[in-house]
Amino acid sequence: MGQYYKVIILAEKSGKKEFIRLSLNPSNYNNGVKLMEHSYIDNNFVSVVEDIISSNGMFYKSRIVWAGDYADNEPDSDKNLNKMVRAESFFPNVSENKYTYILNHTKKQYVDKSKINIIHPLPLLTAEGNGRGGGDYRGLNENLVGTWARDVISADNELPTEYAELICKFTEN
Repeated sequence: MGQYYKVIILAEKSGKKEFIRLSLNPSNYNNGVKLMEHSYIDNNFVSVVEDIISSNGMFYKSRIVWAGDYADNEPDSDKNLNKMVRAESFFPNVSENKYTYILNHTKKQYVDKSKINIIHPLPLLTAEGNGRGGGDYRGLNENLVGTWARDVISADNELPTEYAELICKFTEN
């Protein structure tokens, strides 16, 4: 079976419990819900996510996770983030904005998208549950998948000088 993903924007962590600020479903943007059905450069759904976490967006520098429905359950819960979400009621518009960098403010790292050909790094770096279903990423640098999940992330065209570049060229399966 295939694993289905939703994008979850989390509130700042307070104790053990996570609070969901926003969830987005790729199917609302005419995309497949499996990770590799929408994880590519210039995809309209990933562009929406970039825009809402940019300095122009309402969730600038937010904690983000691409939550799979096969991911581990949350602590003290019988559900994972994907299954905790009710129906989405907020549908940001697709933007024409383009961002050069994906910034991880937690780890002080960045990815330069101008060096990426096809596979967009944001969904893969923030994915939880990868490798547990059809349509997940399996390929070069698979060990990096999920390493940015729940970190504070933004999209930008300016680069902080103290951040280190993360080279994460993902390949098509």
